[in-house]
Amino acid sequence: MTLAIVLAADDPAASLPTRSGESLADRLADQLRRAGADEVRHAADLAELAALVDAATHPVLVTGADLVAHTAVLRHLATSPVGPTVALVLTDPPGHGRTAVREERGQVVEAGPPEALDGRATGVFGGALRVGVDDLPALARAARAAAGTVPAGPPSAVAPPVPAGPPSVAAVPPSAAGPAVVGPAVDRLFAGLNGLGTLTFAQRVRLLVAHRVSDRTGLAAAEAAVAAVDEDRAELKLSVKERDDFFTTFFVSTWSPYVTKASAKLGLGPTAVTMISVAFAVAAAVLFGVGGRAALVVGAVLLYLGFVLDCVDGQVARYTRHFSAWGGWLDTMADRAKEYVVYAGLGYGATQAGFRYGWALAIAAITLQTVRHMTDTWYGVLHDEAARRPKVTVASGGGIGDKLNAASNRVQADTGSVSYWLKRTVVFPIGERWALIAITVALFGPLVSLYAVLAWGVLAFAYTGALRTLRARWMRVPVLDTVDTTLYRDDGPLARLLPVARRPGPLALAVLATLPAAIVLLIALRGGDAAPPPRWTLPLALVGLLLAGGVAGVAHNGPLDWLVPAVLRAGEFLFAIAVGVVGDVPPWLIFGYVFVLTLHHYDLTARLEKRQAAPPLHGGTLGWDGRSVLLALAAIVGFAGIGMATLGTYLLVVFVGSVVLAWVVLPARAARASVGLAGAGGRSPG
Repeated sequence: MTLAIVLAADDPAASLPTRSGESLADRLADQLRRAGADEVRHAADLAELAALVDAATHPVLVTGADLVAHTAVLRHLATSPVGPTVALVLTDPPGHGRTAVREERGQVVEAGPPEALDGRATGVFGGALRVGVDDLPALARAARAAAGTVPAGPPSAVAPPVPAGPPSVAAVPPSAAGPAVVGPAVDRLFAGLNGLGTLTFAQRVRLLVAHRVSDRTGLAAAEAAVAAVDEDRAELKLSVKERDDFFTTFFVSTWSPYVTKASAKLGLGPTAVTMISVAFAVAAAVLFGVGGRAALVVGAVLLYLGFVLDCVDGQVARYTRHFSAWGGWLDTMADRAKEYVVYAGLGYGATQAGFRYGWALAIAAITLQTVRHMTDTWYGVLHDEAARRPKVTVASGGGIGDKLNAASNRVQADTGSVSYWLKRTVVFPIGERWALIAITVALFGPLVSLYAVLAWGVLAFAYTGALRTLRARWMRVPVLDTVDTTLYRDDGPLARLLPVARRPGPLALAVLATLPAAIVLLIALRGGDAAPPPRWTLPLALVGLLLAGGVAGVAHNGPLDWLVPAVLRAGEFLFAIAVGVVGDVPPWLIFGYVFVLTLHHYDLTARLEKRQAAPPLHGGTLGWDGRSVLLALAAIVGFAGIGMATLGTYLLVVFVGSVVLAWVVLPARAARASVGLAGAGGRSPG
């Protein structure tokens, strides 16, 4: 349900006659209905808009009466998945009284008169915004403040409590009042909302057309510009990501829109395309395991086609505007599952070809990639938080971090240059990983493919890790102290019971805690055919690992503490692998156990990253500490393989149970409760 409000507020453009004969305000109202609004209201002034917002219980779409745009522009704004509150941002030069904006990483971090932004503006407010339910109180207060009926007041007086979600929603707001804005009511409204610290994302028009007009001449020019663009063709092109990786841009996106169009015509939704992509990847993995030149070549082709479909599912979602929390979660989980199933196929194929450490390479690949993804997630959160705290960033000093940040921004702005594509490629994104696997396995076989993935992965990890560490030390923005740290760390009950250790700090202690397991594993691997380290080394490694639980209740507010979750993942994986090697567990079983752990960790990360609650059965996963203790006990009594298989099966059942509860049972129960309440409210008294 979406309420759309056309804010006329004595705007002379509202009554301008359009080509169809109706007024501009009336045409906007009709476009809003076609864009998906369930109810459209006209507000004569900001006070009336505030009253409408007070009564709203669903997202509200607000537009000024001077906007000329494709209907798709409004539909994209209404359905944008980037965040609950989104504003239309244009590249037009700011007119008199219009609000200029400054964006960083897709967030509007500053809004006000162009002169107040002092040349830092990256665009101009497009006169339309969608406001999420949690931000409606702030919208109502901003409307009354802009109308002059109440002062804006400090953010704490109007902003709802920050939920225990991702750190990016807990940003330090800018000035409460914001720069003084004069001009159209919708501009004053948006500047006031931004001044209250509301986290707002930017929605760009790109290939479509949107302009704000003030007279008949401007209206005629804008209508001509809208008519000159084929709306459907532009939407199809817009389904492709604006900035993607080199391989995806030149070897997938050049023809994937045709598949997207065909999928939409066939009625295939994003979920169906995702499932087909999974099937292609699984088939490729099976062929990699079978071996033989023909099977490897066919598998490489299937892997490439599976990656094309992996891009198409997102394109179908953007083209048809079918977004959902379930779809986003499924896409994340399917991407990782497909890649790791392929690693399993390569490991099995290399082993079958006579290389005894094929599974070991596959285990190394899945561990490396998962830890990398955890650092990617938290660095993105860190960067978003830094964007919301520009004054904090500047106050912390410059140095090499400042120079790296400026250099990175210059390269990112130089789209299409050699340096731009090198930066996009060197980090080894998913397109390049799948391309490398397909090419190397077809030409050389699974063993070379695994070596290539590991070599490039290690170099990419070292490159990104070094640069991000330097930039993070410069930004000095804590992120883990704004959320439930124990949840993000994936602590179990044992970690929370351990004595608190405030020295040497969360990150340093987490790194030290991983060393014993790493040492035991290295000794075991260096031993080769000799007997593995005795089982008594595992309790020592476990005690070392549990040291990381001593800082579970300590504030994680250091400039590099965003790395703690990734280090804990590495520590748990290394310990599990060490248990497997010392306990003489079959390598395929070790891989399977680590694979199940990755499902659990990606499930947790995907939910928290998208501002959702933890998995329903999260408490049943025992935490990294509980799982490690159970594995160690099983190995000590001589049942490492049975213990690993049992614990892995249990975690898989808990994962599936959480998925069913979160996406089937609980939504159905909530829907029935909603219908029941509606029915009770609609009954007449008996």
